[in-house]
Amino acid sequence: MALRTRLVLVHRRTEFTELIERHATLGQAEFYLKSRGREIDPVRMAHAAVTTAKDRVLAAAPSDWAVALLERADLPQFLFQPEDRIVVVGQDGLVANAAKYLSGQLVIGIAPAPGAGPATLVRHSVEQGLRLMLTPERARAAELTMARAVLDDGQELTALNEVYFGHASHQTARYDLAPPSADLRAARTARETQASSGVVVGTGTGATGWCASLAGDRGGRDLPQPTERRLAWFVREAWPSPATGRRWTEGLIEPGAELSLIVRSDQLVVFGDGLENDRLIALWGQEVRVGLSQRTLRLAV
Repeated sequence: MALRTRLVLVHRRTEFTELIERHATLGQAEFYLKSRGREIDPVRMAHAAVTTAKDRVLAAAPSDWAVALLERADLPQFLFQPEDRIVVVGQDGLVANAAKYLSGQLVIGIAPAPGAGPATLVRHSVEQGLRLMLTPERARAAELTMARAVLDDGQELTALNEVYFGHASHQTARYDLAPPSADLRAARTARETQASSGVVVGTGTGATGWCASLAGDRGGRDLPQPTERRLAWFVREAWPSPATGRRWTEGLIEPGAELSLIVRSDQLVVFGDGLENDRLIALWGQEVRVGLSQRTLRLAV
């Protein structure tokens, strides 16, 4: 018996929705924006574009499909199924937010207002997205590389753009770092104690964001491409002292290798793609290893 197809429509609350909820009425929301030199019309138009795109996707779903309307905040609690048809309506970051919870399902990214800005993940107009949703066998899919962080107690997370390791409030993080190696036992003999603003490990998809800024600050290191099986890593603002160094502050992680970090603060956090609420807590003495994930994001291109 064939499993029932389910449409999972991923979206996030618009700025317009949040403004109305915060200020209770349209007039008060408009006054709030005007007092800060902004107009409400662009915000309202963006909301209308998202709403229209969502309505069209839902209306196009065949009557025998199940439907799940999933807000970004609910992603950690949602159980995806292999047969899901996943459509993301919104910005690039929303695809990255969903990616860590998937396991090979095709993702179709729809831009509510095409041409509004550069987009690498939400590549399709509503019309194009609907065709792919109904006939996914016709879609060309790119397998985008993801990063994986693992604690020594077995907890792990994956990320499409980047993994951050550091202090929860971005204060000084203290840890021992061993540069990427396929032989962790050998690498651990070459550790350096560091104090910094944290460590960022990024994929090719994330190379246009945080990692691009970090690379630019250091002379423009070449970064991986989205489907390339390599990661780039950077230490943010490593501070030298009699007890800490900055010999290793950037590089690449090749297949089979992992960057190893041992916590020397009371506790540090690990999270991916800016989702700070969905994070791992690493206590003093725990080891965190970051490398390539076996999982990839299948993105309709």
